[in-house]
Amino acid sequence: MPSTDAEGRPIRFFMTAGQVSDYTGAAALLGSLPKAEWLLADRGYDADWFREALKDKGIKPCIPGRQSHGKPVKHDKRRYKRRNRIEIMFGKLKDWRRVATRYDRCPKVFLSAVALAATVMFRLRRENGS
Repeated sequence: MPSTDAEGRPIRFFMTAGQVSDYTGAAALLGSLPKAEWLLADRGYDADWFREALKDKGIKPCIPGRQSHGKPVKHDKRRYKRRNRIEIMFGKLKDWRRVATRYDRCPKVFLSAVALAATVMFRLRRENGS
């Protein structure tokens, strides 16, 4: 579970078990979120406590509501379309076979491989102008 900048470059990662709710990762990343105006997230992060925590940090949530939420949740649909940058980031990370196939079974080693791939793809290439 990553947090990214406005261009879709990963800033922080938090790894959870495969069957864990998105709320667990959201709670873990909440304290380390950088200063931001908006947070774009999918329906998996639709929780009133999460929205309130974001507002307390001065971040406007752009999270569509789940169908089970009850009342409809307003969100900026045009802004939400930018969330595709996060999906593109995941796609680029999965270009690395080791990441895509979860070659490493040890969580620490796997997270290290993800961090290495992200560093090479999103930081080093940018600095070299490629």
